[in-house]
Amino acid sequence: MNPVVHFEMPYENGDRVAKFYSKVFGWQMNNTGPEMGNYVLAGTTETDENRMVKTPGTINGGFFEKKPDWPAGTSVVISVPDITAVMKSINDAGGKVLGDPMDIPGVGKYVSFMDTEGNRVSVLQPMAM
Repeated sequence: MNPVVHFEMPYENGDRVAKFYSKVFGWQMNNTGPEMGNYVLAGTTETDENRMVKTPGTINGGFFEKKPDWPAGTSVVISVPDITAVMKSINDAGGKVLGDPMDIPGVGKYVSFMDTEGNRVSVLQPMAM
C-alpha cells in the first residue's frame, strides 16, 4: 500500500495564507522563495532530523501559488517506490500525468496527475534516507 504523505492547496497571497494557518492552527509556515516557486511549507506536526513525521498517521503539507492554467483545489501526495512505474500505471488506468517528474532537493522526485474523476493528485518517490 502507498500512503498519503503530504497535502497541497493553492493560494492567492502567500503571506496571507501563512498568517492564517499559523494563527488558527499554530502551524509552522515557511515560504521557500522564488527558487522553489514560492511554495509555502506547512509544518503541522513535529519531524525528525530526516524531516519524517514523529507521530504515525500525521502529515505535513504545503501551499502553491494559484495559476490560471493549473488545476485548483486541495490535493494529496502519495508516496511510491518507483515513480516511473506508477506514471505508466496512471496512464494505463485512464489517468493523465501532468508533465515530467521534478526533483525536489533533499526530498525526492515528484509529479502531479489527474485521476479519472478530474481530481489533481501527486506522487512522490522519496530519496533514500
